[in-house]
Amino acid sequence: QVQLVESGGGLVQPGGSLRLSCAASGSIFSINIMGWYRQAPGKQRELVAGITNGGMTNYADSVKGRFTISRDNAKNTVYLQMNSLKPEDTAVYYCNLKVLAKDYWGKGTLVTVSS
Repeated sequence: QVQLVESGGGLVQPGGSLRLSCAASGSIFSINIMGWYRQAPGKQRELVAGITNGGMTNYADSVKGRFTISRDNAKNTVYLQMNSLKPEDTAVYYCNLKVLAKDYWGKGTLVTVSS
């Protein structure tokens, strides 16, 4: 059984920064992809960024140059550093783990960008 626990969300002003963390526990194999998705009110969940266990990354065009995903394989933890935040980044951010053709999700953490 896999569990994902997110932390680091909150309220931030436009132009500010936040760092999200997601710790995975349980039956986690070394070959996997960890990532962050987000869902804004009235919109579909979308990929924000992903990272393989080997360190390859991909980003949504809307966050390139502002967000950075990283991971600590020894701690089974993925991070999302979010800089230059915009009001349109407001959403619930979900941690995702893809392993052995299965998807696992965290419960989500709310990020609100507002003055």
